[in-house]
Amino acid sequence: MKKVAIFALCAVALCACDKHDPILPGERQGIFATDNVRVLNTPVPDAPENIAERESVDCPYTQDNQNTIWNGDKKIFAGFPTNNYVIGQKSPVCNDGFVFAGLSTGELVKVNPKNRQIAWIADVYRQSNLTGGASVLDIIAPIQIVGKYVYAGGLGGAFCKISVATGNAAWCTDIGVEYPFIIANNDVAYVLDIDNNLNAVRLRDGAVYWRSAVEKAATPKYENKTVIIGREKFNAETGKVVSD
Repeated sequence: MKKVAIFALCAVALCACDKHDPILPGERQGIFATDNVRVLNTPVPDAPENIAERESVDCPYTQDNQNTIWNGDKKIFAGFPTNNYVIGQKSPVCNDGFVFAGLSTGELVKVNPKNRQIAWIADVYRQSNLTGGASVLDIIAPIQIVGKYVYAGGLGGAFCKISVATGNAAWCTDIGVEYPFIIANNDVAYVLDIDNNLNAVRLRDGAVYWRSAVEKAATPKYENKTVIIGREKFNAETGKVVSD
């Protein structure tokens, strides 16, 4: 999908994502209640026929690969720069006067652009990924805000539901995410993980209704109760392959 620029992380980069971060404020907490994805192997109840297009809020801010958010030529946020990132264009999301952005350090940030104050920072990665020395924690899938929650997934092995107000994770599940995901309704998200599995994630607790293997990764699409990935089609309720 995108080229990855991978270099060994220096010791200070590892420290920057530790429980007491010298670069970004706040205390780091473990984000996983369990070590494994809980797969229920049950159908999705009442999957929608189609998904209504959500209104997008105009967001004039830009973001570069060094974790800096810009308002024109003025910085409104400067995160910790890293050489470990995925090359590509990122777009911050605006909501209720704040800017939300996923960082290459595996964090989600909420910023007030008027005074450049950080409202909160939330980790979107599994801490064990930091010990490999060359882990890529980048959040490259577009984040989505639905109601009181923001959904984010990154290459650090986490897909999370996070409170817009507080930055606290309602849950995170051990799913690494590269491609955009689909929030179908208030009950389910369809998430393609980095191991080429399509996951129907239950939004109230992060459990997975079903998981189906995908032959070739691509951006998921949804229509007629079907999740389409490239040339493959999956029943949105059962996860079974749909033949033409």
